[in-house]
Amino acid sequence: MLPYNTLIGLNKDLPTPVYQQIANRIIQLIRDGIIKPGTFIPSSRVMAYMLSVHRKTVIAAYEDLASQDWIETIPRKGILVSKNLPDLKPRSFKAVSGVAAFSAKPPFSYQKIKLPLVPVIKKKGYRFVINDGFPDPRIAPIDTLFRQYRYFFQRPSSDGAIMHGDAAGSMNLRMAISRFISDTRGMNTEAGNLLLTRGAQMAIFIAARMVLKPGARVIVGEPSYSMANDIFEQFGAKLIKVPVDNEGINVEEIERLCKKKKPDMLYIIPHHHHPTTVTLSAGRRMKLLSLIREYKLPVIEDDYDYDFHYARSPILPLASADHSGYVIYIGSITKCFASSIRMGYLVSSVDFVNQAAQLREMIDIRGDVLLEESLAILFNNGDMQKHLKKSVKIYQQRRDLFCDLLQKEFEGKLSFTKPSGGMSVWVEFGKKYNLKEISQKAGIQGLYMPDGSSYNTCNALRMGFASLNEKEMQGVIGILKKLL
Repeated sequence: MLPYNTLIGLNKDLPTPVYQQIANRIIQLIRDGIIKPGTFIPSSRVMAYMLSVHRKTVIAAYEDLASQDWIETIPRKGILVSKNLPDLKPRSFKAVSGVAAFSAKPPFSYQKIKLPLVPVIKKKGYRFVINDGFPDPRIAPIDTLFRQYRYFFQRPSSDGAIMHGDAAGSMNLRMAISRFISDTRGMNTEAGNLLLTRGAQMAIFIAARMVLKPGARVIVGEPSYSMANDIFEQFGAKLIKVPVDNEGINVEEIERLCKKKKPDMLYIIPHHHHPTTVTLSAGRRMKLLSLIREYKLPVIEDDYDYDFHYARSPILPLASADHSGYVIYIGSITKCFASSIRMGYLVSSVDFVNQAAQLREMIDIRGDVLLEESLAILFNNGDMQKHLKKSVKIYQQRRDLFCDLLQKEFEGKLSFTKPSGGMSVWVEFGKKYNLKEISQKAGIQGLYMPDGSSYNTCNALRMGFASLNEKEMQGVIGILKKLL
């Protein structure tokens, strides 16, 4: 509701009656486009309360407005601003020039962010959605999480924590994650080594902002995670693209680049590489660690879905080995839970984390303290670990079924390697298939699927399976069969 008590200024010392002042001001607000035709205005009782006047004064103002056809009363609904305004006919209704309003573009210069527009997937418009590889919120312990959320919110002692949360995030959650990654990744960390962020994307942004200067040279894979590349370029860095094959990024090429002129940073996804899902081989991993130490090369290691591995024990992160402190490790709780629960973390030296926390505080004074404390409880009582164990089993079954369906229904039309972990399959389509056309036709059939434009060098697509149950997979495959 508009703040009518602010918009309608009354002066009882004026010779104009108060009711007339109200009517005149409402007319002006309508003319200025602040009150739109066809909208409801408050009842006389509510308006009188807002303006601190007698109700009869407002009734008199409304009667005056109605007599001029500015408003009309709709039985059992309320008081409506007339759609056919008395002195604005026959021209169309527009805000009067000079009135404060927001135009399509501002009149001042500003920095433009040149990023591709991420489409908003409106679930109602599609029966099925192929995403990039998201968890299934239907199997996440959302009720348990929000039960803890309510419990913490209602505690008398919670007010202080909410108002004065640590810039680096909840100490309880940082301690819990520190223990968790020590148990699962063999990383020797303490709470002081962790910074909590709203998802891994923010962690990448903060780490890159701390390390990069305009003109910096950053090694990335080709193909690579496009949104990380966008961040580096936004900070004025130049990308050096190194090929990725079935053993991961080409470490020999990284060595050649380092010998020629040491880069300023390496961004790498060694475990379930995005987008191809391949894992860096053990030989390349050892060689890369040697190069990191030898050339003192800062590294952002993006390990967004480490916890989802199906074939065997996962390869430990680079950050788990001797890297002499050059590796900044990025992890995600979002991938463990649900895409709408935004929680990630950055692991580095204590001083780097302290400085990064100050940068994060400029962006967002503090995180969602209640969510952080609630997640800490889930880690500490074992609910998160139980959920992950259950999820891995379900997602492995879905991976197997999805890959079997792709192999059975599309042999010769597309190719893929069954991923050892993660939540998506990297599918390469035959050259004769135009992914943009297929994506458009799929949308007509009720299936949302990306068009592959994020990966300029290949006719391929990441197809997420984790958020699809068996019936939904059958529906997706059925539509694709008609199109291929």
